[in-house]
Amino acid sequence: MSDWEHIILLSADALRADHLSCYGYHRNTSPEIDELAADSIQFSNAYSASSHTREAVPSLLTGRYPENAVDENYHLAAKPISSIASQAGFETAGFHSNPFLSRSYGFGRGFDEFDDDLHLGQHKLVALAQRAIDKLRNRHYARADEINKRALNWIDSLNEGESFFLWNHYMDTHGPYEPPGEYGTVFREERVSDSEAQALYQRAIDDPQSITEGERQLLVDYYDGEIRYNDEKIGSFLDALAERGLLEDSLVIFTADHGDAFGERGYYEHPRFLHEELTHVPLLVRSPGGTTGEVTTPVSTLDITATIEAEISPKEWSTGKSLLTISEGDRAVFSQAQGENDESHLRRYGVQTKQNTCFCEYNRETGDIDFGECTDRSLRDELRTHIDEDRGHGEDEDGIESEDVDPEIERRLDALGYKD
Repeated sequence: MSDWEHIILLSADALRADHLSCYGYHRNTSPEIDELAADSIQFSNAYSASSHTREAVPSLLTGRYPENAVDENYHLAAKPISSIASQAGFETAGFHSNPFLSRSYGFGRGFDEFDDDLHLGQHKLVALAQRAIDKLRNRHYARADEINKRALNWIDSLNEGESFFLWNHYMDTHGPYEPPGEYGTVFREERVSDSEAQALYQRAIDDPQSITEGERQLLVDYYDGEIRYNDEKIGSFLDALAERGLLEDSLVIFTADHGDAFGERGYYEHPRFLHEELTHVPLLVRSPGGTTGEVTTPVSTLDITATIEAEISPKEWSTGKSLLTISEGDRAVFSQAQGENDESHLRRYGVQTKQNTCFCEYNRETGDIDFGECTDRSLRDELRTHIDEDRGHGEDEDGIESEDVDPEIERRLDALGYKD
C-alpha cells in the first residue's frame, strides 16, 4: 500500500492548456484550478498521447500508447490503473458521461463502482427514460455538479479509513459549448440560445470555412464560459474533500484528455491531427507534503499512470515515467492518432521536445513514412524508432470481455459532434 491514503484523478474533456489562467491565458478562466496549481507541481509542457478521446483516455488510464491501449474497435486492451489500484487494496470508482468511455468499451474494469451515466442495454424502457432525461436537461452528458455529487456520495458510503482511487472525468468543456446560466455571459454581454450554439458548433465542424470572425469569437467565449463553470465545480469538489479531512492525505492529479481547435489551421473541434492546440494539455500533481513549482521538461499523459504505479504496484505496466521524479531538462514525448474513414490506413505520429516538433504519417499498407515539412533529422529518427517499437496492438491482460456496444450510444455521440 502506498503512503498516499487516497488517489484522485480529475480529467476534463477537450480542455486545452493555453485557455487556463495558470498557463498564461489573458482571461481569468480558472481561479480554482490556479489555486490548485499553486499547491502542485505544474507541468508547462504536458502533451496528450492522442488528440481524441478514443485513444487519449485509454492511454491516460493504462500508461500505454494508443496502439497498445485499445484494440481496432477502441475497446480497452491493456491493464488500466483502476485494476492496479484495486489489486493494491484501494476501493475504486469512476464517474463520467462520455459514451466512448462506457463499460461497453471495457472501461468499467477494475472499478468497484463505475457510473458512466448510461443505462442503455438493460431494458428498452430504461433506454427510453434515458433519452427523455437527456432531452429534459437539454444535455447529452452529466454536468460537473452531478459528477461531483455521485462521487461524493460514493466516498461517503465507504467505511472510515478505507483508501480509495477515484477518477472523475468532466465533459463540460466538450462541445457543443453551452455554458449554463451566468457562465454564458462571463466573457460576452449577450448569450445565444442553446439551439443556436449547437448549430454553430456543428457547422464549425462540417464547414469550417463558413465561420466568420464574430462566430469564431462566440465559440471561444462560450468555450471559456464552460471552462469557468467547470473550474468552479472542480474547486467545490476539492473543498468538499477538504471538509471531509481527505484532501491532505491524497495524491491529486488534474489533466485533460486533449484540447480543441478554433480554426488555427482551418479546422475546429478535435479531428485526428496532432497540433499543439489538440495535444498540449494542463497537468498538475499535488502530493501530500510534496513539492510545488513549475517543470518545463516535456511530459506525457502516459506518465500519470507511471506516477501512481511507482508507489502502489510491484510491477510496472506503464511505458511512462513518474512525474514525481522528472527534473528539469529536455525529453522527447510522442502522440498518435489513427486516421478516419478513407484515411484509416494512415497513422499520424508527433514528437515534441522543448525546442522542436515533428509530425509524420505512417502508411500501414505501404510502410511509407511521410515527414511533410519536418526537416529535423534527429526527430525524424526518433519517430522512426517510435513507429518500429509501437507497431501492433496490446493483449487484453485482464481477460475480460467488453460488452456489446448499444446502438443507442450512437445518438449521444452524434449529439456531441462525434464522427467515425
